Amino acid sequence: MRKPAPLCKKEVDSMLRVNQAGEFGAIRIYTGQRAILGEASIKEELFHMQAQEEAHKKLFDDLLVHYQVRPTVLSPLWHIGGYAMGFFCALLGKKGAMACTVAVEEVIDAHYEKQLERLPNIPKYKHLRRIIAKCQAEEQEHRDIGLDYQAEDLRGYEFFTKVIKRISKTAIWLSKRY
Repeated sequence: MRKPAPLCKKEVDSMLRVNQAGEFGAIRIYTGQRAILGEASIKEELFHMQAQEEAHKKLFDDLLVHYQVRPTVLSPLWHIGGYAMGFFCALLGKKGAMACTVAVEEVIDAHYEKQLERLPNIPKYKHLRRIIAKCQAEEQEHRDIGLDYQAEDLRGYEFFTKVIKRISKTAIWLSKRY
């Protein structure tokens, strides 16, 4: 089996840029969901998940400064797009909002897993690996909350989540590069 190429600064920069952008997008998704479902029975869960995303973003904001990495230039798009995604999914009710959460968090879980596989387990990256693993665990928790609220019972769940996942993967691809 071929050994992967060593990690370069450009790749680490890309990881940090996309993670910070993704956490910002997630905050905006929950903001949009809360605009519609702010008084619903899931309001505490939405608030909890958004607070965790805000903490994740702060971690990545600090890492961008530490590693001297510029954020994505697409933040204005994620500001509007994340909010719109959360808002319109919440118009489908609690199951729509939770199906959106499940879809996004499944993509992010896989994304973080690939990063952890790529980052060498050496002292230089110990702090970064710990942060990514912490965020990944909390994203998995968000997915599980969505499943607990019967997200899979949403009519058209498979198609709906496929669309949300495609949008999320496209946002990742763009944020890595720009």
